[in-house]
Amino acid sequence: MSTESEQRMAEIREIIGEVLELDDDEFTDTGHFVEDYEADSLRAIEILARLEKKYNVEIPQSELARMINVKTVYEVLAEHAGWQD
Repeated sequence: MSTESEQRMAEIREIIGEVLELDDDEFTDTGHFVEDYEADSLRAIEILARLEKKYNVEIPQSELARMINVKTVYEVLAEHAGWQD
């Protein structure tokens, strides 16, 4: 990952940690939001809304099904924002 990608990943982790009310060391990039951290659909929507606002990008709610952990959130966001790694 480039420095820019690492910075974005850190920002995404921070947003997700705030929404899920978890400290950075309490979750991993591959931990499942629902199964491992008991997130509900409202929290998923809040994560989506915060990311859209921060990165000024529109992500269809249909993508929520793919956004199951930090890694997949980054992938979906990168696709819709047009980031090149």
